[in-house]
Amino acid sequence: MNRAALAVACSLLLVSVAQARDATGATPAGKGKVRLVTVAEGLERPWGIAFLPDGRALVTERPGRLRIVGMDGKLSEPLDGVPAVDAVKQGGLLDVALDPEFATTRLVYLSYAEKRAGGNGTTVARGRLGDSGLEGVQVIFRQQPAVSSGHHFGSRLVFARDGRLFVTLGDRFTERDQAQTLDNHLGKVVRIERDGKIPADNPFLGRPGALPEIWSYGHRNVQGAALHPATGELWTNEHGPKGGDELNRDLPGRNYGWPKVTYGVEYSGEKISDSPTAPGIEPPVHYWVPSIATSGLLFYTGARFPHWRGSAFVGGLASKQLVRLEMDGHRVVREERLLEGVVNERVRDVEQGPDGSIYLLTDEIKGRLLRVEPAD
Repeated sequence: MNRAALAVACSLLLVSVAQARDATGATPAGKGKVRLVTVAEGLERPWGIAFLPDGRALVTERPGRLRIVGMDGKLSEPLDGVPAVDAVKQGGLLDVALDPEFATTRLVYLSYAEKRAGGNGTTVARGRLGDSGLEGVQVIFRQQPAVSSGHHFGSRLVFARDGRLFVTLGDRFTERDQAQTLDNHLGKVVRIERDGKIPADNPFLGRPGALPEIWSYGHRNVQGAALHPATGELWTNEHGPKGGDELNRDLPGRNYGWPKVTYGVEYSGEKISDSPTAPGIEPPVHYWVPSIATSGLLFYTGARFPHWRGSAFVGGLASKQLVRLEMDGHRVVREERLLEGVVNERVRDVEQGPDGSIYLLTDEIKGRLLRVEPAD
């Protein structure tokens, strides 16, 4: 990023790193200071961000706009070619991802809520980024069945190291029991080729009654997803009901329990499950009670925060914070709450920029793109 240009346009806030909480409940003091920089503002309900090779960023706005944020923080006009979205409640234009060979293909992938007969559902389309927007846009995946609901679209897009595309899909709120059956895409993570075809090694391929796109099932509403930097495995975080947000190591063919087991309860306080665990169910790597309303997931690998390399970062919507999880292999050994009482906005996405800083999108009517960087 061009810091000289940003210094004029960006507001700076110096904040102390919050206290940490380890697995035993102890609260050792955190250390160091970070600066929170407003890179761009005036975004309406921004949801996803993807950095272009030249350092600019594509940002989605839930009402249906795709913009480019310049290195000086300037917002482009909305790009052409974005598919029509169903911007109802939690729906609209959601995540954005670049093709693994973007420098050659110029392909951009979008997930969004699409209106259809019988309701709506999560759809994934791709198009080439041209001078004024997307060209040759084609749908490569549609969640089935359509449901009349404005909730739980999931929608994170992550490319694996082999070039296959993971798409996270919510249970649509009213249809949660279908997260446990394999004849639908509700409450699932699916894995497809870049053109929408089915990979030959998907876990349920050839199984009677199972949709071949499915990678894992038993999810509620996965809105954070990232590859583990050491293993290349998919990790996800998902919203629980009242309590029970989860961080999961998302393995092929596994059942993650919803709504059969959960650490959460109904919003009324009634029980959902008698136990948070059960045989044949993958337990979460980490969970939150009460909920922080997880969204966005990053494994940090940059050089600007060397003491944070290998940590996982999770955005908090209702909690309005950034959470750092210190990892030891597949275990979380410490949780650190960052920016509590500072950002004061719903953190929707968390990404590492090409400069090694951590970038946040805030899901507000007047949302912002923020940069977290060392104070020095």
